[in-house]
Amino acid sequence: MRTEGEMATNTDLTGSWSLVVPLKPLARAKSRLGRTAGGLLRPRLALAFAQDTVAAALACPAVRDVLVVTDDPVAGAALSALGARIVADSPAAGLNAALAHGARAVRTRRAGAAVAALNADLPALRPEELARALDYSAAFPRAFITDAARIGTTFLSASPGVELRPAFGGPSRARHLASGAAEITLSGLDSVRRDVDTGEDLRVALALGVGPHTAGLRASAGPARDR
Repeated sequence: MRTEGEMATNTDLTGSWSLVVPLKPLARAKSRLGRTAGGLLRPRLALAFAQDTVAAALACPAVRDVLVVTDDPVAGAALSALGARIVADSPAAGLNAALAHGARAVRTRRAGAAVAALNADLPALRPEELARALDYSAAFPRAFITDAARIGTTFLSASPGVELRPAFGGPSRARHLASGAAEITLSGLDSVRRDVDTGEDLRVALALGVGPHTAGLRASAGPARDR
């Protein structure tokens, strides 16, 4: 057993993880990047971020499979080609409904799956850092990683038999803490925390080292203007 504050947790959980990645239709994704990238490049960047996120997740030895919840046919085809399973956002009721729907879809096929939700905008994601996060998460019923700003959430896990109960969006760190999820405070998880919403976020991600899809668009992105 491991104790986090007053919460005793089981350290004997084992098994591969299924990740759920939500993605808006590309025409609406990453709207704040429009100031940096322009209207034509913005959806291409959103797709590149998702491709690099999914590719890194699938390269992580702790990950069994990746399920992407999206209604975008272009994104669905591109991410399916990487090896992800695609399901439609049939609830069509926002981010958290999509994540809950994805978790149910995973467990319909594999009832005992350990599930984690992962943002689609982590272009610098490193498989080894994700593996550390998943390994640590296995000790808790639910665990999460806050974003670099320590306001939002980039990752939320649920052990087998435990509901995911996602509360992403805005100040979600506080909501996940209030829900009883354990916060993962390990150092060395910068790539898991670095989501990209603004030009400044993109600059930091590029400095960390992004995946090949985002790197391929770097020259087209030009200098970031917003902070």
